[in-house]
Amino acid sequence: MDVDLIFRIAAIGIIVAVLNQLLIRSGREEQAMMTTLAGLIVVLSLLVGEISKLFETVKSVFGL
Repeated sequence: MDVDLIFRIAAIGIIVAVLNQLLIRSGREEQAMMTTLAGLIVVLSLLVGEISKLFETVKSVFGL
């Protein structure tokens, strides 16, 4: 398992959580929601790449 990927996802989560709290406390709930969604999209894009690699590995193992 790629530990670097886990750390990147955790770092994104921490940054998004901090930004979310700062924006909410300053009365910018809409920007907080957009920040959260942007963080989710970034994490999902990282995971899609890894899932693609997994499928390629499975295909090569089974000769598909």
